[in-house]
Amino acid sequence: MVQGSYTVEGLRGLLKEGGSARKAGLAKLAEGLGGRLEALYFAFGEDDVYAIGDFPDSVTAAAVSIAANASGAVRAKTVVLLTPEELDQATKKSVDYRPPGA
Repeated sequence: MVQGSYTVEGLRGLLKEGGSARKAGLAKLAEGLGGRLEALYFAFGEDDVYAIGDFPDSVTAAAVSIAANASGAVRAKTVVLLTPEELDQATKKSVDYRPPGA
């Protein structure tokens, strides 16, 4: 999931092209990298846009995040989401963790 805040430059582009064109552009970007855009929402508040995408790997997702931030049109933050099944796998892994001071 990507949370984004548009800069003034990004907002000008959004005003010019509209939300549907932005969604189409992001879907094309994701498909070109072997992924897909699952959902795109615009919002009020600290973040202007939320996008949920599925990419082949974390390196590809990082490349998208870097490109978005380097554009200067948006400040993006990527959040890795896990499916319930992935969480099940994580809970079954043995981890030898010692908290600080213990």
